[in-house]
Amino acid sequence: MKAAVLHAKNQFVYEEVPINPCGEQEVKVKVMAAGICGSDTHKMTSEWKYPLPAIMGHEFSGWVIEKGAGVTNVELGDRVTVIPFVPCYQCEHCERGDYSLCEDHGMIGSKSFGGFAEYVNVPVSNILPIGDMDFEEAAMIEPLAVALHGVLNIEPRLGDTVAVFGTGTIGLLVIQWLKIAGTKIIAIDISDEKLAEAKRFGCEYVINPLQDNLEEKIAEFTNRSGADIAMECAGSKITQEQCLLVTKKKGKIGYLGIAYQDVLLSQRAFENIFRKELKLMGFWNSYSAPFPGEEWTKSVDYILNGRIQLKEMISHRFPLQETQKAFNMMINREETYGKVLILPNGEES
Repeated sequence: MKAAVLHAKNQFVYEEVPINPCGEQEVKVKVMAAGICGSDTHKMTSEWKYPLPAIMGHEFSGWVIEKGAGVTNVELGDRVTVIPFVPCYQCEHCERGDYSLCEDHGMIGSKSFGGFAEYVNVPVSNILPIGDMDFEEAAMIEPLAVALHGVLNIEPRLGDTVAVFGTGTIGLLVIQWLKIAGTKIIAIDISDEKLAEAKRFGCEYVINPLQDNLEEKIAEFTNRSGADIAMECAGSKITQEQCLLVTKKKGKIGYLGIAYQDVLLSQRAFENIFRKELKLMGFWNSYSAPFPGEEWTKSVDYILNGRIQLKEMISHRFPLQETQKAFNMMINREETYGKVLILPNGEES
């Protein structure tokens, strides 16, 4: 098969690679769409921690075209999305159903070959049927489930005001879930273009901190009380601190963005944690019991019912042989982009 093979940091080669027959409990997926995650581009500018050569891609969907001898609950031709996380099912966290905290998990797209290829062998336990859902939408179920994992566990109440920091892919998906939960949303970003998109997805208020005083605007929008909840989706040391400055007393802060640098807090921000008795929560991955959890099954249901908008978020599509071009575009910010997809087998006919 053809694949975009990573040989060194941000060095992809489009080449022929072998693929094994399916194991007894595996299926072979013909990959129709694979998303580039924000964490993928960060790994290409910081550190790749996994074996090389590698085939990246942990957000993808496609057809089942082969199955192992022991697979009985899947048919050839099934349309599926792939769950990239492979729990060990044996550690104390897996036994409690906290699969995201697994001590010895596998990961399709880093620890094993992923979706930037024409085909992938995956455990049958790691596929989810998508019905007649568009493959491009199905490739976005993984980040949608990540967003829902945070929203479900921060437990917003009807009518809460939520400040969402960062309106990239995860931020916009969090915003959509928060709208379904019945909250009012303040979107914060330094890009006016991204804020305009947040408005289109139903945000009541938007703030560009480069143009307006963030704390003053939050006070204005919340009758000086502060946000009930702040959701950090940018992964910036600046916004990770700002959440502590704009949340009301007894409020909640959810951290979804990955910290790629040390986060040094001002005295005032740190003191807010105990003076305001804030509740801080971190959210990692998207899994619960029974695996993969309601984050995934509800994501599928809400997409199929037309409650979640995904196609509008896709800005770029690249063929498999242009994977390097796609990464360079994102890393060098050559163009403004939203969700970027790789289409290993061409567009769906």
